Amino acid sequence: MKSILAVALLGTTVIGGAAFAQSTQPADRAAPAATAHPADAKMALKGNWRASKLMGLNVYNEANEKLGDINELLVDKSGKIHAVVIGIGGFLGMGEHDIAVSMDKLKFVEEPVRTSSSGTSTTSRDTTTTGTASTTTTNRTTNDWVPDHAVMSGNKEQLKALPQFKYSDYN
Repeated sequence: MKSILAVALLGTTVIGGAAFAQSTQPADRAAPAATAHPADAKMALKGNWRASKLMGLNVYNEANEKLGDINELLVDKSGKIHAVVIGIGGFLGMGEHDIAVSMDKLKFVEEPVRTSSSGTSTTSRDTTTTGTASTTTTNRTTNDWVPDHAVMSGNKEQLKALPQFKYSDYN
């Protein structure tokens, strides 16, 4: 009889201990309520671009000649973009000349590249030009977190003359 009573008491202690451990937290330990409304947070981020969407973005010069595309964004410890690595020339990554330029050398444009050809042609990411050069339609939404392309001064020959950026030099 004593052994049954001891087992029952031990079982109650184990079950009761687990039940007490699941009690609710005091009010002072609860997470603070968010003070900003979701609409306010959305407005604070309006006009920003996603860094992942900038990768592969085409880079043109002022004459609308494609120079290359963005291969990498180099960020310092504070999170500021220190440099942009642009791949100039090449085909499918072969023969490409990487250069690193500061962010202020690029001008980001949200409209599609204007071409002088007539007819339908693809000009940039998800963008098509139809009819004459003055008529442009786009499939992108206005707030898709990415500019259409970047513009940089110079031509391919001038940029290929710049020192090549190599990741191994900075490891």
